[in-house]
Amino acid sequence: MKWKESDFTKGILTVRSVLIYGPDAGLVDELCDKAIEILSIEKDNIFALDSGELRDKQDALFAEACTPSMFGGRKMVIISNAGDSDAKTIRDLVEHPGLDAMVIVTGGDLRFGGGLRTLFENGDNVAALACYTDDAKTLETLIRNELFANAQIKQISPDAMAYMLNHLGGDRGITRGFLNKIALYVDDKKTVDLDDVEKCLPDTGAANTDDFLYSLTAGHIQQTMLALDRLLYDNAEPNMLVRMLDRHFKTLLTAVVDGQLPRLFWKVADKFNVAIKIWSGSDITAVLNRLNELETQIRTTGMPAEILLRDFALKLVLKTYKMSIKRRN
Repeated sequence: MKWKESDFTKGILTVRSVLIYGPDAGLVDELCDKAIEILSIEKDNIFALDSGELRDKQDALFAEACTPSMFGGRKMVIISNAGDSDAKTIRDLVEHPGLDAMVIVTGGDLRFGGGLRTLFENGDNVAALACYTDDAKTLETLIRNELFANAQIKQISPDAMAYMLNHLGGDRGITRGFLNKIALYVDDKKTVDLDDVEKCLPDTGAANTDDFLYSLTAGHIQQTMLALDRLLYDNAEPNMLVRMLDRHFKTLLTAVVDGQLPRLFWKVADKFNVAIKIWSGSDITAVLNRLNELETQIRTTGMPAEILLRDFALKLVLKTYKMSIKRRN
């Protein structure tokens, strides 16, 4: 069956296995931890392995999943980074009559109709939950819930909210970490303004991220590559930058196709308006498909993620520059 995030808390008590997948790796990890908490799984009762270990550790996997715990309590098996090539082994496990453990399977952005999604979306006593990155609406709801309800913040200025919407949302774990930080920072005054957000979300990192995303889609070659150099020098994760690019291009697609402009921080508005004139809907869709391929390459080929990202960014910003010249002519 297919689940929404709201189905998870009660649903996890009723199934023998759940597939948690999607581009928001932070939310995938958060839900996996939530399952452990809801089911009261003790640390000694967790058997975790990466999908790359399935072939070599298949006997150990089935032994762990199909025997009672030596320590008492329920057991859990966690299979990480699973793909469609693992579907047969995972099917044999979750359908095994002797299964004695909850099985959590996590993966990236799995294709519709693939073996894993089909197994969990259509199977009995199993479920699939997609973890997509937060869009502007869900991100704003998350920010308000975390700061107003959980941290007792009384007010968020419009500029502060716009700034957070432009810099968060690619990863739920990072978003929650930042919101916890901002709540502590403004604890006494109970009000979040732009200055607070810029101090908690370091301005240099935020500025470099803006320069990278908005310069790339506006065709500014030198600014794009310099910003990427700075981000990687500051140990930004290539996977995270790929997910931020994905979200940025989806925002651009909505603006180009539907005419729905996001609330933009004033420093990036000009570049975004330039990008709207350069990019067509079909061009953006092609980039989104390429980003999915890039994420798969980073995860599966073993090539250094930084090299793959640099190559992708340089080729794309060169293409953007050429398209901008063509549009002007």
